[in-house]
Amino acid sequence: MTGRNMATAAEYGHNSWELSVQVDQREGDEGMKFKLRVKGDLHVGGLMLKLVEKIKAPQDWSDHAIWWEKRSCWLLKTHWTLDKYGVQADADLRYTPQHKPLCIQLPNMKTIRLPVSFSCVVFKAVAEICKALNIRRSEELSLLKLPDDQKKKKKKDKGPESVFDEILNMDMHLMAYWLCVFLFFNFSVEFRLCILTEMLLCRWLDSSRSLMEQGIQENDRLLLRFKYHCFFDLNPKYDAVRITQLYEQARWAILLEEIDCTEEEMLMFASLQYHICKLTLSTEPLTNSNEPEIDEVEAALSNLESTLEGRNDKLYSASFNCLFISLLYRPKRLTLKPYKEYWFVFRDTTISYYKNKESANKEPIEQLHLRGCEVIPDVNVTEKKFGLKLLMPAADGMNEVYIRCDNETQYAKWKAACILASKGKTMAYSSYRTEVKNIQSFLQMKSLAPPPGQAAPDVESMEMKAECFVSPRYARKYKTKQLTTRILEALHNISQLSLMEAKMRFIQAWQSLPEFGIKYYIVRFRGSKKDELLGISYNRLIRIDMSTGLLVTTWRFSNIKQWNVNWEIKQVTIEFDQSVSIAFSCQSCDCKVVHEYIGGYIFLSTRSKDQNETLDEELFHKLTGGQD
Repeated sequence: MTGRNMATAAEYGHNSWELSVQVDQREGDEGMKFKLRVKGDLHVGGLMLKLVEKIKAPQDWSDHAIWWEKRSCWLLKTHWTLDKYGVQADADLRYTPQHKPLCIQLPNMKTIRLPVSFSCVVFKAVAEICKALNIRRSEELSLLKLPDDQKKKKKKDKGPESVFDEILNMDMHLMAYWLCVFLFFNFSVEFRLCILTEMLLCRWLDSSRSLMEQGIQENDRLLLRFKYHCFFDLNPKYDAVRITQLYEQARWAILLEEIDCTEEEMLMFASLQYHICKLTLSTEPLTNSNEPEIDEVEAALSNLESTLEGRNDKLYSASFNCLFISLLYRPKRLTLKPYKEYWFVFRDTTISYYKNKESANKEPIEQLHLRGCEVIPDVNVTEKKFGLKLLMPAADGMNEVYIRCDNETQYAKWKAACILASKGKTMAYSSYRTEVKNIQSFLQMKSLAPPPGQAAPDVESMEMKAECFVSPRYARKYKTKQLTTRILEALHNISQLSLMEAKMRFIQAWQSLPEFGIKYYIVRFRGSKKDELLGISYNRLIRIDMSTGLLVTTWRFSNIKQWNVNWEIKQVTIEFDQSVSIAFSCQSCDCKVVHEYIGGYIFLSTRSKDQNETLDEELFHKLTGGQD
């Protein structure tokens, strides 16, 4: 009997060891540390059960899970054994809540404190946050570290009240950011792009890893922002919060000059901001019910059009006239030859140009295919300047065509036609007329001249400082009264808009800017000995000469056949149609950041209303997750 007991004890001691586990209780409660005797074949679920039995505390432990600090990973697969996870006697584990409070700064610069899952991947955590805030399309947003992300030491006795006190005051992180912003206006465009790259774009959290795995701790502050500038199904009827936060992000992008705009456009944005501020501060209650409802019949017709568009181009093309115009053309980007004037004819998705109008019935000098081209506006409504620049990919760079239009109507038609043609669609496409109207509306909004007979604006009637509505560059350029007068003059074009309409107009105007949604990274292309800029937009990649700021070439996402990353040498390789292949390494960030942007945009392009708003999360991680 005694011998048998001794053998069992020896055997038991040979196969088991003591494991230390720190137990975190409710917020504010002191943690406890336990030592458990375990074997390697014990599964994680059994370990948790043993732990709870030993704690003997009346508490709901359902949200707790095992965190392994040294390996920076969660042991969430409860059916896995300790051996399978590689847990040995030297492992210090924590039994901690998966949901912890996080301070989240919204695009409107307000900070809220929410319980967020620290164990699920960031993609899911953001979905939880957006659900709590009633923001649809969470896949467009992500979390961003603060510009100067130095971890704060938190005292054990710090309560919720002290956390909220911190939230109400601007901390040194944000002050440092603002200082950098105001200083960098003195540098060149290229250097400013590099600063923005280093300060913001490399601080996105990895969507395929959890908060804890990326060093985020309880009560840390993160920024919630729209990461992917591809806003699907933006509907005032359902998206009041989403539109408001999107407007705020756009507003700060304009004010901080993260995106370039002309003086005329800046004043338009300023007048919209002032109008929105007045409506927001008015005593009249502002609810969604005050906004015009979407006409159900119109919506049904629009849906019917959607099912027909793209299939009946040949059937309806006869009802659309070709566009004719006298244009200026320069065949190469860096040529020293002067502009030449030709007669251009726009038909389907091509532009044919001739020596003059009389020779238009002969063979054209050249036919330009617009699919995949970049359409860049060059407009100043006040000076009656209506121009378009088309950049078309070529084997040795970019061909450039400059279109000079005589008036707003001509400009709107040509721009709408070129935008559709760049996507492979003709003027027979159902959205052509709508696109023309939107462009005309945008031009009208940019008109700063007051209507004939209108009295001069009363400068004293402006309740807020005009400098609040423009970037520092324009605030320095004008005296307060001059700036106020110009903003009030621009106000007449938008004064009848409702609050939600004004925010939507602001967002649409932001989307119309040439540089909208482009994120810049410093890269080194294979075979090149110099650094260059890679711009990533919602539908294309852009190669930019870093020394001149000039666009070299463009590649459309729709032409990508496949792409992969060599994680050993940190190089991204992309293959396009027509045997075109590029490869580059990232100099300003980890290549995983660029890889996620490309994969994310390709994922967003697969969304459809027919999917009933159900996201294919597995596809997202497949496209963005990299080697994981």
